[in-house]
Amino acid sequence: MSFIKKFIEAETVSRRNFLLASAYGITGAAAMRMLGPTPVQAATYANPTIAWSYRNRTNPYWNEIVSGGEAFVQSLGKSKDDLTHLINEGSSEKSLADVKALLAKTNGELALAIDTNDAPNARPVVEACAEAGAYVSTLWNKTDDLHPWDFGDNYVSHMSWSDEKPAEQTARILLDAMGGKGGVVHLGGIASNNPAIERLQGLKNALKDYPGVELLDAQPADWDTQKANQVMQGFITRYGDEITGVHCANDTIGYGVLEALRAEGMDIPIVTYDGNPQAVDLVGEKKILATVFTNPHWGGGITAALAYHAAIGTFKPSEEPNEHREFYGPTIMVTPEDAAEFKKNYLENVPTYDWKDFWGPSNGAIQYK
Repeated sequence: MSFIKKFIEAETVSRRNFLLASAYGITGAAAMRMLGPTPVQAATYANPTIAWSYRNRTNPYWNEIVSGGEAFVQSLGKSKDDLTHLINEGSSEKSLADVKALLAKTNGELALAIDTNDAPNARPVVEACAEAGAYVSTLWNKTDDLHPWDFGDNYVSHMSWSDEKPAEQTARILLDAMGGKGGVVHLGGIASNNPAIERLQGLKNALKDYPGVELLDAQPADWDTQKANQVMQGFITRYGDEITGVHCANDTIGYGVLEALRAEGMDIPIVTYDGNPQAVDLVGEKKILATVFTNPHWGGGITAALAYHAAIGTFKPSEEPNEHREFYGPTIMVTPEDAAEFKKNYLENVPTYDWKDFWGPSNGAIQYK
C-alpha cells in the first residue's frame, strides 16, 4: 500500500502549496459587470487563449483530464505549455474568481474548458463568459435548468456521464461479493456534485434487490483521499464488524478507505469509480472489486477542443442539435478479469484521438428526470 501512503502525502503538499500560492484578482472582471449584463457576442478569434479550470493535478483523474487538454493543444502545433491552468483546489469561489480574472486579461478572447466544482457555480461562470464574448464548455457539474442553447454560441457544450447505472453495476458486484447480506457504507463526493448524487443513487437502486443488506451510513468525502480515510475511520469506530462492504464514489476515496481498513486489519470488499491507473492495478490485484473508466483523457481533450473550435469559427454551436451540446461521455466497467487487457489498451497505450471528431465516443443526449 506504499502508493496510497505516497498519494496522501502528495495531497498534503498540494494543499500547502495552494495556501502559499497567489490567486488571481477579480478587479478587472468585476468591472465588466458594473454596467450590468451585455448582449452575447458572436465574434470569433484567430488565436484565443485556451484554458482548463479544474481541481488539481494531484488527483490522478484530473491529471488525465488535463493531459487530454494538453494533447489537444499539442495537436494544434502548439506547446502543451500554451494551455493556461486555473487550479481551484475544490473552491467554487476561486474557480469563479480565476475565470473572471482571465476574461479581463484576455479581453474575452478565451476558449475555456471547466469543471465548475459544484453545480450552482456553473451559471455565474457561463454568464461571465457569455458577457465577455468568450467560449466555454463545461464538464460534469451544472444545474438542470442551465442549457448551452440558452446562450447562443458562447456556451458551447456540456458533457457529463450517466453515473447512476454504472454505479448500480459496481454496487451489485459488491453486494454479490458480500453474499447478499451484511452492512454497506458509502463514501461520496461533494454533496452538491451531480456525479456524487448519481453514484449514491446507483447504490440505493441496487439495494432494492438485496433485502439482506443494510445501508449503514452514507457520508460525503469530497472526492478526497485524506477525508475519506477520516470518514472511514469514523465508520469503523461506529459500526465495526457490521461493515461488510464499502461503496466509494471515486478511486481516490477508495485509496483512503483501503488505508483505513489496512490499519484496522480489516479485509472487506470495496468498489470505486473513475478507472485511474493506480485503481486499475488494485483491481487487477483484487484489492478493489471494480472501477468504472470514464476516459478522462478524451473528455479533457474534447472539452477544450469544442470550446476552441467554436471560438475560431470551425463550427457554429447554435446550428448543432441539442444532443451535440449536452451529451454523455463513455464508460467502461473494469473488473479483475479484464483489468490487464484494459490497462494495455487504454492506459499503457493511450489511443490517439481525432480532436475534430467531437461526438464520436459520446453516449447520447443527457436525460433529465
